[in-house]
Amino acid sequence: MQYALLIYAEPGYQEALPQAEREAAYAEYFALADDPRCVESARLQPVEAATNVRVAGGRTLVTDGPFADTKEVLGGFCLIEAADLDEAIELAARIPAARLGGVVEVRPVLRRDRA
Repeated sequence: MQYALLIYAEPGYQEALPQAEREAAYAEYFALADDPRCVESARLQPVEAATNVRVAGGRTLVTDGPFADTKEVLGGFCLIEAADLDEAIELAARIPAARLGGVVEVRPVLRRDRA
């Protein structure tokens, strides 16, 4: 089954780490990306680069920036193949943001062909 690991963290948390810790965190992210269970992963541009789209009354409304003011923002994701939720949680726990003040949301992917 596929799971999305959605990585939420305070913007700039990695840059605030001492250089050795920052390099170790990057190495952990790269190791997870190289794990054969990882289908895809990506770091997102800063939240200031976001564009929000809504459709109201048949009109498309476009606004810049995040939808809401929050301490943590979606900073990246990893799509994995895991046997079950326990395995997905084990992989999520390896993500540095999870232990450095952020959170990793683990969400099963609903495939159209399996719905």
